[in-house]
Amino acid sequence: MHTAAGVEARLPIRSDMDLVWVRQHVRQAAARLGFGLVDQTKLVTAASELARNTLVHGGGGLMEASHVTTGGTDGLRLTFSDSGPGIPDLDRALSDGYTSGGGLGMGLGGARRLVHDFGVESAPGSGTTVRVTSWVTRPPRRREDV
Repeated sequence: MHTAAGVEARLPIRSDMDLVWVRQHVRQAAARLGFGLVDQTKLVTAASELARNTLVHGGGGLMEASHVTTGGTDGLRLTFSDSGPGIPDLDRALSDGYTSGGGLGMGLGGARRLVHDFGVESAPGSGTTVRVTSWVTRPPRRREDV
């Protein structure tokens, strides 16, 4: 069971500048939770792709970031939501190599591979919500160990 410590941020996604704020927030939040640099980069990369999809394909929306815990392990859950046209063929959109262009070229399938937990809800005409969670895989180093 996952326990949410609450939504720590709600960031609008309405412009390219908002994509910068999303990436910065995710990097800072992941660092605070003790994610290593490689895991931070994976999560920021996935967030960047998902935020761009929210902007380009969903017409803009919102990212919510939440600190979650399970079994004593901390994680960061990111939820991207929009009220756009939805994804007509979710299986195709999640398949390897599928991209509609304009992003990092990794698509939803690539973003899914960069995180531990991935879920998407979408239907034509009803928008899209993508929820991803990454878990801190090792404890942060204490200052005296550095």
